[in-house]
Amino acid sequence: MSALDAFTLGCIVVGVLLIVMTLGGSFIGRLPLSAAMLYLGVGMAVGPWGWGLVKLDALKNVALLERLTEIAVLISLFTAGMKLELPLKDRRWRIPVQLATVSMLVTVAAISALGVWVFELSLGASVLLGAILAPTDPVLASEVQVTNPGDRDRLRFGLTGEGGLNDGTAFPLVLLGLGLLGLHGLGDYGWRWWTLDVLWAVAGGLVLGYLLGALVGRAILYLRVRHREALGSDEFIALGLIALTYGLALASMTYGFLAVFAAGLALRRVDEPSAQQTSSPTSINLAKPDVSPVAEPAHMMRAVQRFNSQLESFAEVGIVLAVGVLLATVKFRSEVLWFVPVLFLVIRPLAVGAALLGTPVTGAQRRLMGWFGIRGIGSLYYLLYAISHGIKPVLAQQLLSITLAVVVASVIAHGISVTPLMKRYEARKAGKKATSRKP
Repeated sequence: MSALDAFTLGCIVVGVLLIVMTLGGSFIGRLPLSAAMLYLGVGMAVGPWGWGLVKLDALKNVALLERLTEIAVLISLFTAGMKLELPLKDRRWRIPVQLATVSMLVTVAAISALGVWVFELSLGASVLLGAILAPTDPVLASEVQVTNPGDRDRLRFGLTGEGGLNDGTAFPLVLLGLGLLGLHGLGDYGWRWWTLDVLWAVAGGLVLGYLLGALVGRAILYLRVRHREALGSDEFIALGLIALTYGLALASMTYGFLAVFAAGLALRRVDEPSAQQTSSPTSINLAKPDVSPVAEPAHMMRAVQRFNSQLESFAEVGIVLAVGVLLATVKFRSEVLWFVPVLFLVIRPLAVGAALLGTPVTGAQRRLMGWFGIRGIGSLYYLLYAISHGIKPVLAQQLLSITLAVVVASVIAHGISVTPLMKRYEARKAGKKATSRKP
């Protein structure tokens, strides 16, 4: 098949996929089937296992794939930050914070132990494997995240916040693994890692992102409400703030993932004082300068969030298709057959249980959080980051085999279970509310 024919057929396949997802999205949403599962199947079909339209190799195309996954993670983190509307002083914030720290450390420790004693990896390679697989995914986990404004459900809030935070909190552990492999400077007794890679990069990223999100948001609202300037193009707010925040975070040697998440978090809170003063719920068209700016803040946030969600969906399509293509180039090791169930059914529930000690979470919520530790694009990014920083090809192939197996298993297992489990959870919650209202 010629290059032109392959490109033409590729356009047809992608076009049909997107139209089918648009027309049948509601129907698919009622099935024990996720959109990611369909994208994965299409990726396998257009890759070497199927029509052979696209060929990718994680080692040869590492720079391209790293950038694609990096962009996808940034979009999803900003979106996750904008979904979390609860005030920062709310006690529910303990749930995602402890999941992103305690659960993260327990998961990395458990995987590292298996890496050393079972996989016979070095300590550095084992820590690196744990750090790659520990983050949960803010893209593929959208069905268990906060969906409605003002949603205070602890399960959805906890999983959304965890997915937004732990893609950044995993970075110091990735660098620790690379440092133990001799590919990153840790300093004598780890002083450089503790001071720069942990304390400065984490705290600096969160503070920088939050300040930029608040500053940009307030500046735009001031110009619109007071001077009727900077109207329209709400989509540019998201893209501009993500790019500016990430660039400044990298320049200041802080974690860009945490900074972008914090920027989305801050931008969502900019309209809180104005929203309380809003006297009319009438929606407005920001593209027209003659429209009253009374409902401006809430409208702007809805427009930015809607655009971000669309970008996130496009990112999901591209990355999961790429995963389907990559499967044909990976030699999967037999060890993944037992490791994946251990990770999903033992390590994740134990790590979540340890993280949620002392939090007001019900048993059902704890069990669902323990199950929905969805792995995806964040893990792929950290794997590609490690490959691009010079880990040995043999180790890269082994980590690639394990990581892709975990991601694919997560797409399938969590994709099949998410609809029935969440419907059952919502039904029980509605039943309890109805019972509590009875006299």
